[in-house]
Amino acid sequence: MSILRSGVWILLGLGLTAELTGCPLAIVGGIAAAGGAGYTANQERGVQGTASDFTIKTNIQNAWMKTDLNLSPTIDVTVYQGRVLLTGTAANPERKMEAAEIARGIPGVRVVYNEIEVAPYEGVWNSTKDAWISSEVRSRLVFSNVRSVNYTVETANRSVYLIGSARSQAELDHATNLARRVPGVKRVVSYVEVRPGAPPGTQVAGPVVAAPPLPYSAGPSGPPPVAAPTAPVEVQKL
Repeated sequence: MSILRSGVWILLGLGLTAELTGCPLAIVGGIAAAGGAGYTANQERGVQGTASDFTIKTNIQNAWMKTDLNLSPTIDVTVYQGRVLLTGTAANPERKMEAAEIARGIPGVRVVYNEIEVAPYEGVWNSTKDAWISSEVRSRLVFSNVRSVNYTVETANRSVYLIGSARSQAELDHATNLARRVPGVKRVVSYVEVRPGAPPGTQVAGPVVAAPPLPYSAGPSGPPPVAAPTAPVEVQKL
């Protein structure tokens, strides 16, 4: 009990110090990190794999900053088990290729999926819509029988990109079907691997025909909304 009480007083003291020094987020971030450790441990790649992926992502962004191409503001990096997904926009094909070449030169990178679009920056409003789509896809994955911790979701110009690992082809099909029915989604691109040990014949060999939409259960908020159009699914050969 005395140890617990001492810990409480230490936390209170740190909180007071943070408030007096104008850094109230320091202790909150520490608590969030502690919770995130449990989440990370439950992922198939584990804590060490997540840390390695974070290092790769940071090194790619730092390498971009050392160039004069100004790549970081319009291009996003997602890394899963050394597989790098690049999304966003580039002003011309040369910048798109240069961003990928720099990423390939970073230690630990297994493969680079270059989904950068050659187009003007989409703007704050479109970025906000993309962020909402990503959040909605993650929410639907969490509240389903999909092991959502093994999926990473990125949205660019209403295209949803999934990367991660699935326990089976059936789970992957269900995940892509959930994503394609989110309102506003233009297409779903999957770079999800079916993990080793899955039944033979479950590896992705081409485009997946998604199952029919699942029935909607009306909640207490009222009648179901108008069904969203189902977006096409592009499953990439890995």
